[in-house]
Amino acid sequence: MYRISELAREANVSLRTIDYYTKLGLIEPEQRSSSNYRLYSDETLIRLQRINQMKQEKYTLDEIKHSLTEWSKVTREEEVSQRLTALQMHMAQLEREVKELSPVIEQLKPRQAKNLFKNLTPQSAAVIEALLLLLSKNSIM
Repeated sequence: MYRISELAREANVSLRTIDYYTKLGLIEPEQRSSSNYRLYSDETLIRLQRINQMKQEKYTLDEIKHSLTEWSKVTREEEVSQRLTALQMHMAQLEREVKELSPVIEQLKPRQAKNLFKNLTPQSAAVIEALLLLLSKNSIM
């Protein structure tokens, strides 16, 4: 659970934005702490990320609210299916980008390539591990 300041920091928005979105009904606190702090869930953080994405795509707050209402009607199974589809599309995009970068990487000097991959490797390994875990769970079912 996130207090409002933690949620704002994680979502990269201001406290005032959190208050405004709460007032509009775009987000709502999950519960209150014993000190009466509003506490927000991971789901709220995901909603905020979706709101930010839609704002960048030039949706109005009314359109965003309507979209989020429809999104909340989606069953858990449909949500997983949609996320997996989005992940598959994202992976295809990454594959295209890697193919575009491949000729540039091949022209790097060995030392430059080593530095590049040294910084990239821990993050890439974590993503690959997560994908393998997801795929192995999927093959069991």
